[in-house]
Amino acid sequence: MLKSQSGVALVIALIMIIVLTVVVLAASLTSIFEIKLAGNKRGATDAFFGADSGVQIVMADPDNFDLPGKYDAAGKYPYSNDPANKNATRNPTSADIVIYHNSTQTGAPRGFGFSATGNYEFMHFLIESTGKDQVAQLSPRKSTSVIQQKAVRLVPTLQGGN
Repeated sequence: MLKSQSGVALVIALIMIIVLTVVVLAASLTSIFEIKLAGNKRGATDAFFGADSGVQIVMADPDNFDLPGKYDAAGKYPYSNDPANKNATRNPTSADIVIYHNSTQTGAPRGFGFSATGNYEFMHFLIESTGKDQVAQLSPRKSTSVIQQKAVRLVPTLQGGN
């Protein structure tokens, strides 16, 4: 009975089919994982560049750093796309941008080579830009990125500068 080889080809074929099925499943799971990973990276990159564009737009316009009437009692000035927010400036980016006036910090910023003497005032601001991924992803979590940038406005006093 052991010398009969009938059915051995069937057993070998079934083992080969099982091995090939495992290889195909592993390859497809790896591909799906790589696609999700690439999508998450793209979302994080989109969020970062959205936040960076918000900072660049604020820094490009010196009118954003004028104090009269723009900043609330907490020193906050929002950029917004919300039409219900009448105090906000129109934001052309997808980022949520807020400018904070830091009235507690005074004097020249450190490390910029400004002289501490002279008839200048320094206004310190903090720009906070939050970028979000705008494209639908496979995962329900969206990527966000927050960039904070300090800005200092040099204002000559009535006595004039050096």
